[in-house]
Amino acid sequence: MAGAAALAGRVATGLAELRGELFAFVPVGLGIGIGLWFQRPVEPGAGDYALALVGVALAVLLWRIWEPVQPFAVFAACILCGYLACGVRVALVAAPMLEGEWYGAVTGRIVGIDRSQSGALRLTLDRVWLEDVAPEATPARVRLSLQGDQRWLDPVPGSVVMATAFLSPPQGAVEPGAFDFRRMAFFDGLGAVGYTRVPVLLWQEPVAGEARIGRLRADLSAGIRAEIAGDPGAFAAGVLTGDRSGLSREAVEALRDSSLAHLLAISGMNMAFLIAFVFALLRYGLALIPPVALRVNSKKLAAAVSLGVAAFYLMLSGANVATERAFIMVAVMLVAVLLDRRAITLRSVAIAAVIVLLWQPEALLSPGFQMSFAATVALIAGFGLVSRRMEPGAAPRAVQFGLALVLSSVLGGVATAPYAAAHFNRFTDYGLLANLLTGPVMGLVVMPAGAVAGLLAPVGLHGLPLAVMELGCRWILYVAHEVAALEGAVTAIPAPPGAVLPILTLGLCWLVFWPGRLRWAGLTGVVGALVLWLGAARPAVLIGPGGIVGVMGPEGRAISAPRGAGFMVQNWLENDGDLASRAEAAARPGFVAGDGGMIFAIGAGEEGPLTGLVLRRGEVAATGACARHAVIVAAEALAMAGPCLQLGAAELAQSGTVAVVGVQGRFALRTTGGQARIWSPRGAAPALALPE
Repeated sequence: MAGAAALAGRVATGLAELRGELFAFVPVGLGIGIGLWFQRPVEPGAGDYALALVGVALAVLLWRIWEPVQPFAVFAACILCGYLACGVRVALVAAPMLEGEWYGAVTGRIVGIDRSQSGALRLTLDRVWLEDVAPEATPARVRLSLQGDQRWLDPVPGSVVMATAFLSPPQGAVEPGAFDFRRMAFFDGLGAVGYTRVPVLLWQEPVAGEARIGRLRADLSAGIRAEIAGDPGAFAAGVLTGDRSGLSREAVEALRDSSLAHLLAISGMNMAFLIAFVFALLRYGLALIPPVALRVNSKKLAAAVSLGVAAFYLMLSGANVATERAFIMVAVMLVAVLLDRRAITLRSVAIAAVIVLLWQPEALLSPGFQMSFAATVALIAGFGLVSRRMEPGAAPRAVQFGLALVLSSVLGGVATAPYAAAHFNRFTDYGLLANLLTGPVMGLVVMPAGAVAGLLAPVGLHGLPLAVMELGCRWILYVAHEVAALEGAVTAIPAPPGAVLPILTLGLCWLVFWPGRLRWAGLTGVVGALVLWLGAARPAVLIGPGGIVGVMGPEGRAISAPRGAGFMVQNWLENDGDLASRAEAAARPGFVAGDGGMIFAIGAGEEGPLTGLVLRRGEVAATGACARHAVIVAAEALAMAGPCLQLGAAELAQSGTVAVVGVQGRFALRTTGGQARIWSPRGAAPALALPE
């Protein structure tokens, strides 16, 4: 007991000495609470939130009366506040979602225009009216993919349009443990997605005074594309207004495969480049006017104006989640300048993270949040370490600039690589090279030229800066295409188990934020997460709604049908770390004809001790098939006699995707329908088991 008391005393003393240096752990605590909330299998009730509030009150009480436990009390309060923030957020954004497939007339106001992965134009509508759907059950927003001939349609934000469409609820996770798209749609207020094959009709022109920013964005985007033709114009419009609908599919794929897609997402880098240019232009421009420089604090004036520019850029770009995070980070830094504080510190990043997590707790699960904050923290910590070790004036300015460029690309690439690999299942082998070749052009040419063009547009002198911007955009796209075409440009990475990223993140946070030598204990979490990732096995069989089956074999996952459920199947392959196309996967061995359908093995390749049967539409299983196979899968209803597990249309609609995991004759079933959360109204999945 005496030894334990002595250890507790030393810990308390050590924490007291670190007072004021542990603020960076506040967003870590919030993140833990948010993560615990999202891991709940059922929706928390009033009792859960009441207990959390009591816990916060107790933590505050301990903080006031017992100094040795103050850091622990604050951290516990942060965890509970993160949990409570999720409950508040749900109450604010809750809106109806379609419960099943629907077909009919839909009317709504255009609030968003973009393109799907297939290149189809998509419209996001609010003020939605659905035929034969009660107002209280009508989604707040729907998203329509436009198919067929829509040449006469010129979508403008604020316009009210009408169409006959097929709608369905947003799709959930494509497999157990994967990213839940339905959850993301819920927090975005998106209650239905679908498509229309008939012409979309203009019902009403934009009302004066409404959607001004949206129309301004559309006008600017159209003006830029009129001045700069092709993909360079679409790229320029994308980085300035957030409208990427004009970019070709080939250009999007090249940017993705060269690790340059982040340049199109109006996030931290774009915002930083623009605001840095505006801040420098104002500060040093005013310094050239002595009467003004002697009477005005040019630094604070530049910060105030830059803050206004950042807010306008946020609204102009559509205020998506990534841009909102970037604005908050930039705003915190500019306010620090106004308050005569250091702008770029880990504390300022922590403040920005706290604001984002309390305002939008669901952002914690998004790749944009994880990658942007990982890169920012790595850059600040890395450059801080270098500046402490480098003597002032040790190298010429040109050399320092080059080293800073290389170091920023290396730090940003290393920090974001595990998150990009986990979410997008790919590693861009030449991403560092591509970013080194394009980063300076983006920061010194494209964004400044775009800002100058915006300033000169009212007087008609925007032509020259847009021409300069076009050269920069052409260079970036050229590098993207050339790098993406290199052999081995992309390496596929299997999806990690769900625990990997939390463990990795906690280890990295401890490694960076803890001020003493004990920081190196964070390497334990990093190494443990990587070992867990490398040792993870993918499901032997995946069975999706619609009766699509994917069986893992020696050549990769074989798919039971060449068409249908394309989004789900493509994500299965990507999560396997497989770059094969759907057609290639459907041609792989893994299914043999028999018993009225196609037979597959459940286990490690064809040596599995159990078998299953897939029945396509119109196919009927042979007599006694349920006694010969462990599972029978069908796109239609099943009602067969026998001990097998029957997964027909109704069962799969309730369970979601079913994964068969395990080898050597010992198998377990996992489903995507096991959570009874507000965004998953199906409730708990049925109990499924393979026969012994």
